[in-house]
Amino acid sequence: MSLLEVNELHSYYGDSHILFGVSLRVEQNEVVALLGRNGAGKSTTLKSVMGVVKPRAGSVRLEGLELAGMKSHAIARAGVQLVHEERRIFGSLTVEENLVLAGFTASPRWSLARIYDIFPRLLERRGSRGTDLSGGEQQMLALGRALIRAPKIILLDEPFEGLAPLIVRELVSVCRRLAAEGQTLIVVEQNLAATMALAQRVYILNNGHLAHEGPADDLRANPEILHRYLGV
Repeated sequence: MSLLEVNELHSYYGDSHILFGVSLRVEQNEVVALLGRNGAGKSTTLKSVMGVVKPRAGSVRLEGLELAGMKSHAIARAGVQLVHEERRIFGSLTVEENLVLAGFTASPRWSLARIYDIFPRLLERRGSRGTDLSGGEQQMLALGRALIRAPKIILLDEPFEGLAPLIVRELVSVCRRLAAEGQTLIVVEQNLAATMALAQRVYILNNGHLAHEGPADDLRANPEILHRYLGV
């Protein structure tokens, strides 16, 4: 049994059919990338797993527990964390208050010291309000809030969007460290180089349909697949 098993997922926005029978699996301690053009259904897949979008058909199982139909907060308690593209930190709270609040209902949870060890910049900025952080610092905080809940799997939606190359490299390094320490990740990202530096396996979506699945090494060796579905 895989850590996460998604089978024949169908999701809609109103009457618009977005996902057409999407299936994927993620193993324990694996980094999986979900690629595709804009509008392919990548973010909708993550939101459907998290319960932000309620699937109309299909199954989402975490260690055998059916998540489809559950509320987002219950899915979070089960061990899934979604880091939204918009980050959604509390701008009026300090860095440390954001972290403490995120971990308040989590058991087990990571210590603040562990978060600060991974993100030394957050330790330096722990008394700063969320609105005073740079985009890179906000992304670090968003990821730190997810980690403090000791999740079984983290869903990263466009984590490198709009960030300077130096910050992207730093965040890729953090994600590599997390993966080496056993954290399971699904990454949706337009920055192909950064994503391929992290991923062990890749799924490609095309117009809401699963178009390709395989090891990341296969895509590195066969770039024509990326060109066919991503135009790169």
